[in-house]
Amino acid sequence: MKILITGIAGFIGSHLADRLHLLGHEILGIDNFSAYYNIGFKKENAQHLKSFGIQIIEDDLRSEDFKSKLPLNLDYIFHCAAQPGIAKTSTFEDYLSNNIVATNNLISFAEQCPNLKFFINIGTSSIYGAEVSCSENEVTKPISNYGITKLAAEQLVLLQSRRGYFQACSFRLYSVYGSRERPDKMFSQLIDCAINKKAFPLFKGSLEHQRSFTHIKDIIDGIISVIGNEEKCDGQIINLGTTQEYSTKQAIKIVEDLLSTRIHIQEEPPRLGDQIRTKAVIDKAQYLLNYHPSIGLREGVLEQINWMKNKNNEKKMSK
Repeated sequence: MKILITGIAGFIGSHLADRLHLLGHEILGIDNFSAYYNIGFKKENAQHLKSFGIQIIEDDLRSEDFKSKLPLNLDYIFHCAAQPGIAKTSTFEDYLSNNIVATNNLISFAEQCPNLKFFINIGTSSIYGAEVSCSENEVTKPISNYGITKLAAEQLVLLQSRRGYFQACSFRLYSVYGSRERPDKMFSQLIDCAINKKAFPLFKGSLEHQRSFTHIKDIIDGIISVIGNEEKCDGQIINLGTTQEYSTKQAIKIVEDLLSTRIHIQEEPPRLGDQIRTKAVIDKAQYLLNYHPSIGLREGVLEQINWMKNKNNEKKMSK
């Protein structure tokens, strides 16, 4: 089948492209190579995907021009592109344009695809609010511009299902980590600080925050399981994550143990919009998709450590 992945050079998009390519699908991607973090990371991901013959179009969903560069004979669209996180450097306009306007433009394009079987939106647990341990039926109370605009984007997609224009669903992901994780994310920073003896910037009050840290492999397992289950998933919001829950303090200890070191903490001011607890409730995913995440936190963090060490060694050898 012919599949379009938006944000294909990012963390989740590149892993999704890898897996779908291995399954024999024809993959096409689009990415605007945003400077939200070091573009070099995305360029490396893109080069890796291109080595498998995957075509990547560098363009922006916020511009109408991208539509003329994409084929209409698509079977699936996986929408991973977004303005992520709650960084101070991101303005409301960044979230508005990247998460709402871009999604609306993509929907307009999708309506022109005559054979489109399914549109998959990649959402986030940030949609729920400050303390999250609930099913998909819970009233949403997002506390950040990121969560608010991702909720709006999700509803724009699901509106098309309700109107009968095309089948669609939205996955709400929980604290994804693993190889290729964004450098601003927690485990990337923790591992980097441990290996390079740097201070880890910890936002005040976040040491006891709780998360359902979910390895990228388990997340991709859930996302791709929509293929073949389109009728069951149409119009649905589905949580994807692990039911295991860890505090930031426990996560730091795991990295320290695996690298046999101590990480120096540098306390930073509290971060506006930070969630206190996110514990995944995945009953619906288990029922609809037979979803059973299997990678424990120590195993998953070790995978990311080994990947980061290999990348560091490759860079040293190339100098």
